[in-house]
Amino acid sequence: MLPTLVDEPPEGDDWIHELKFDGYRTQIVIADRRARLFTRNGHDWTLKYLPLAEAAERIQVGSGAVIDGEVIVAEAEGKPNTKALKPAIRTAPKRLIYIAFDLLHLDGYDFRDQPLQRRRLLLHAMLKPEHEPIRFSQSFEGTSTEIFDAIERMGLDGMVSKRLGSRYRSGRTIDWMKTTCFVEAEFGIIGVQREGRESAMALMADETGNYVGSAFVTLPKGIRERLWQRVQAKAGAKPPKGLDKEKAEWIRPGLIGRVRFLKGEETLRHATLKDVREDQ
Repeated sequence: MLPTLVDEPPEGDDWIHELKFDGYRTQIVIADRRARLFTRNGHDWTLKYLPLAEAAERIQVGSGAVIDGEVIVAEAEGKPNTKALKPAIRTAPKRLIYIAFDLLHLDGYDFRDQPLQRRRLLLHAMLKPEHEPIRFSQSFEGTSTEIFDAIERMGLDGMVSKRLGSRYRSGRTIDWMKTTCFVEAEFGIIGVQREGRESAMALMADETGNYVGSAFVTLPKGIRERLWQRVQAKAGAKPPKGLDKEKAEWIRPGLIGRVRFLKGEETLRHATLKDVREDQ
């Protein structure tokens, strides 16, 4: 079950709201007192997640259970650290934490047709402090706007809203919605892709020159015209090694763009170019 990305969180009393952790979606399958962990694509990562598997085997169930959640790494103050997740899996698996947010099967019973709140109630009752680092994903009290504003002030990634009474279904659904915090940062503009003068993407690189993604050019007309003038003046650069972009115009260094993009991603996602300037 995958949440749909929305610009604003849903309102009303028929929703609960949880923290968006932005980890690796993972299912724990417990059978015959042995636990295995599977990625979203069905790969068995039990050996990579061995400390989590050992913790899952301490959960008191009868014939077995299937738990849905995600694997994260947290900083000292508890904030998820997406960039630290891959290195931790390779070299420090004891740093991994499993955030459990749904229960699909328990002791031979399929709970996917049970309402969300019943599945979560059973899951919460299963998890004890001794099952650390497996933790229950708590929901927050308050309106969706109040919760999202608080999450944004704390510098977290966003939240996932889930409709009370909803059944568990595979695939993307509007019964789960995610609202993500945006951030702004500056990157070098290394090229553009244009379809006429109205539809365009700016190709961005970090301070080391590595390509980080593209951003929609949504600038006001005056700033947009100045951008095209600067692109024309700096045109003629060779494309970065290994980067092949259809209809790309590569430009020489020296043009900086301020980009708004989704927080917590390794590359630019849902990014828009907000302003441009010459490098000082």
